[in-house]
Amino acid sequence: MIASSSGSRPHGGSPAELTAFADQALYLTETMAAIHRRGWCEGTGGNFSCTLSHDPLRLLMAPSGVDKGSVRPEDLIVVDGNAEVIHGYGRPSAETRLHVAIISRCHAGAVLHTHSQSGTLLSRHHGPGPGEPPSHLVIEQLEMLKGLEGIHSHNSRIEVPILANDQDLERLSSNALPVLANAPYGLLIAGHGLYAWGSDLPQAKRHLEILEFLLEQQWRQLLLEALLQANR
Repeated sequence: MIASSSGSRPHGGSPAELTAFADQALYLTETMAAIHRRGWCEGTGGNFSCTLSHDPLRLLMAPSGVDKGSVRPEDLIVVDGNAEVIHGYGRPSAETRLHVAIISRCHAGAVLHTHSQSGTLLSRHHGPGPGEPPSHLVIEQLEMLKGLEGIHSHNSRIEVPILANDQDLERLSSNALPVLANAPYGLLIAGHGLYAWGSDLPQAKRHLEILEFLLEQQWRQLLLEALLQANR
């Protein structure tokens, strides 16, 4: 592992490149803190990355096993396309391989993974069992769908893929590849949570917020329908 004396900051680079790196590191930590405040990555849950370069692939992300609400820019690590740390201190999340799969297949600029109650509940309710093929969650006819890139009307429908959870991250990442092309900038892992992405970190953050809103609306709708049925 190669580490600079300034935490995760890589050696070399022009002043402009180092300034851009510092700005991106600060924005990523601010984004993680905001997500943590919303209760979407309790404990040491969640993992978050942004792309420094696609060729060669370099990802800036928080190390595993830390409170994502208190990560500083200098705590971040840089990993390569093999999920190996090349700058900074700490170990990468095991789920880094799924980040790499999403970024490589979708040419994403950032991937944000949360463990919200809504994402966990709905992915378990609608998701496949162990070893079963992916299912999906249909969301339609909602104004907030327009927050997703490319959607311009409430009269729209998305199908969020749901994959069976798997501690074998190589296999899980491989299983995700076929569903990524048609995924609405997000997918669910059953009983686990949501992955959202975008062309850059601001867009990924917007997509995460929109998808989390839509997921919360869905479980509230299920609850409302159950209450109405019980009172008939």
